[in-house]
Amino acid sequence: MAFKNHSSRTVSTSSSLPFRFTTIITLLLIFYTSYYIFFSQLDHSPLTSSAENPPFAGDLRDLTSPWNKLSFGPISQKLKLAVFCKSWPVGSIPGGMERHAYTLYTSLASRGHEVHVFTVSYDRSNHHKNQEEYYNKGDLHIYFAPNENGGLNISHAFEIFHRINGVDRPFDYVHTESVALPHWRVKMVPKGDVAVTWHGIWYEIMHSKLFEELYYSNDHPISDLDHTMPRLVDEIRFFPAYKQHICISNSAREVLVNIYQLPKRNVHVIVNGVDQTKFVYSPETGARFRAKHGVPVGNGTVIVMGVSGRLVRDKGHPLLYEAIALIAKTHPQVYLLVAGSGPWGKRYAELGEHVRVLGSLEPEELSGFYNALDVFVNPTLRPQGLDLTIIEAMQCGKPVVAPNYPSIVGTVVVDERFGYTFSPNVRSLVETLDSVVRDGSRVLEMKGKACKDYALSMFTATQMASAYERFFMCMTNERFCRYPLHIDS
Repeated sequence: MAFKNHSSRTVSTSSSLPFRFTTIITLLLIFYTSYYIFFSQLDHSPLTSSAENPPFAGDLRDLTSPWNKLSFGPISQKLKLAVFCKSWPVGSIPGGMERHAYTLYTSLASRGHEVHVFTVSYDRSNHHKNQEEYYNKGDLHIYFAPNENGGLNISHAFEIFHRINGVDRPFDYVHTESVALPHWRVKMVPKGDVAVTWHGIWYEIMHSKLFEELYYSNDHPISDLDHTMPRLVDEIRFFPAYKQHICISNSAREVLVNIYQLPKRNVHVIVNGVDQTKFVYSPETGARFRAKHGVPVGNGTVIVMGVSGRLVRDKGHPLLYEAIALIAKTHPQVYLLVAGSGPWGKRYAELGEHVRVLGSLEPEELSGFYNALDVFVNPTLRPQGLDLTIIEAMQCGKPVVAPNYPSIVGTVVVDERFGYTFSPNVRSLVETLDSVVRDGSRVLEMKGKACKDYALSMFTATQMASAYERFFMCMTNERFCRYPLHIDS
């Protein structure tokens, strides 16, 4: 049975073979070395303190675990923040980055901080190019500065930035989501004091290319592994242009400190959070979603799995497609709900009665989707960053099946109570899904409860915003770098 897109591979010259072989061997050595670094140094400490694991006290700049773990008190002082963001959720159904930005900056504005976001519309078809647009909602101010292609016109955005910087009072701090504010522009920021949140780094992207190369082997055109090393070296060289670095996983912090050689005190971990008022555990909502989409009711015998997001190759859908096709032969009670759009939607539909392709869901439908599942599956071949879908599913009380990447096992699925992890290949995923089915709905329900409790202790929008608030306060006034303060609980 042909599950992959087969095509012939040609090599231009025989001399390229030794080079590619050396490149892959080098990447493998770096890859396994990084695994050793990650798992020997990561903080897997429980949330509760003990004699062996005392609560943190000291300077927050020395904290190596996520700031989300700490309980920060309310701050009466209000900041004026400038934010550069690649796109903002307007019009079409937003992606994970846009949902993150909206959640974070809306939360900060609701706390009374004056937040100015320089960005472009996520739905470029509805945006008038080369025309500045602006809207505000209370203390949240959004400025759209598109170029002729609909991307962020950084020169235009900087003009607006400087104009706003002179109104009332200067910005207290400048923050950028990844390279929305390019490194060569940082020196143009007054004092050059800029913090950047990295949602993915080239060291992790290099791993993605490696996984794709290993998965597709000789059955698919080669990936651009040969070009990743120069990109990685270039990134390591320009990262110091940003003064402070925020990572969204423990493993990314280890890379920036140990591989990129950034000062420990300049690298911090603040894990993404999702709106805990929208993603909630609700069996009733899940039952309605199942009925609406004709999901079989088996009184605990049917195991409903789900996957969501962009249905594209690098998100691991060829991997899940093969695994579901195989697992359905031995476990006919498995049912898969596929939420999202992309080329693999049609392929999933080929699997017949075991799969229901739902298409893209509106944001308000996602909670019902997660609640309709017994387990959420994320088959991604991309180790970089943290997929919000995993956190959303956990908030809804669902266990997860995810690859055993450092960013996931070191920050999210840190305990087998929360779900299952697999190596990014078909055999491992099939074995894992088989374990899911054998465990059954009762075990999955217990794992889901553990997920919900852990997610509510770590991955809420409130905790994320509180951590960022304290971070910005710390960067502007060293007094707030001490923890705990009298305001902290």
